[in-house]
Amino acid sequence: MANHPSALKRHLQSVKKNLRNRAARAALATQIKKARRELSDQTAKVNEGEVQKAVSMLARSARKGIMHKKTMSRRVSRLMKQAHAVSLAQ
Repeated sequence: MANHPSALKRHLQSVKKNLRNRAARAALATQIKKARRELSDQTAKVNEGEVQKAVSMLARSARKGIMHKKTMSRRVSRLMKQAHAVSLAQ
């Protein structure tokens, strides 16, 4: 455990940040699952619904530092690629 007040404070801050980031990542994973379920049901539209919510959450998580910008970009790209394939199939 921390031996100095500043180290203790830093530890407490990291615990709070860890909990916040964990909750945000869980919410993001849930939203991506909803979007993929919508895509698998062939009911997805590119610019609305669960896919758009997932893209928005991904962008927000990158802005807040929960995930790296390039990780967000890669995930959005893959999700949109699937959404466009579904929209072309309809």
